[in-house]
Amino acid sequence: MRRIAGATELLDGPLDDPVALRGNLRDLARFNRRFGGTAATRHAMDGLLAGRSGPHTLLDVGTGAADIPLDLVLGSARSARPLRATGVDAREEVLTAARGLDPRLAATPGLELLVADGRALPWADRSFDVVHASLMLHHLEPAEAIRFLGEAARLARHGVVVNDLVRSRVHWLGIRLLLAVLTRNPYTRHDGPLSVQRAYTRVELRALLAAAGLRPVAEAGAFAGHRVAIAAVRIPAGAGR
Repeated sequence: MRRIAGATELLDGPLDDPVALRGNLRDLARFNRRFGGTAATRHAMDGLLAGRSGPHTLLDVGTGAADIPLDLVLGSARSARPLRATGVDAREEVLTAARGLDPRLAATPGLELLVADGRALPWADRSFDVVHASLMLHHLEPAEAIRFLGEAARLARHGVVVNDLVRSRVHWLGIRLLLAVLTRNPYTRHDGPLSVQRAYTRVELRALLAAAGLRPVAEAGAFAGHRVAIAAVRIPAGAGR
């Protein structure tokens, strides 16, 4: 299935329907929880941080509903590896909708939400242990994706985790059928199938990481293979020469 370039999702346009936006974020959080998106990130993080004691810090870029960093922070409170997370989104409307959906976002110690552009993040080198992005990379064309991954690598002390859809005709057909049953939200029903068409294959994701100077060290898929989370570390200068 050929990737669609230059397409625009409703979520990329003017967010002038707050009810539809909240419904879309609610759908995304529900799908992350039920269909393995959150679990894939958790497993990739475990692979990346194996053998490293906490506490750790996480930057979640394009946080959306902030459900994944919330889950990670709450889960870490019951583990031996505490985590503090900063979720950022480029649009204040998204964060406002997220806070309205889940009051825990404002009440959970160790979690903060900020407005920031993923293309130019306002932190110094190696400010976070891990930089994470879920369902963000497919919004970017290859050159933009490589620039973002390079920016993520700059900020990460230990590594980067990228979690996204996997493009295939089967997954496109599956999401069309699933959304027809599970939601009436116009953003979700329009953007879901288009997101699969804009997504990268696993091979393409690994190639983007390599082009940004990153080497995969752990990989976790969702149960249907429609989603993958890849943890990667910086390739040392001069490696392989």
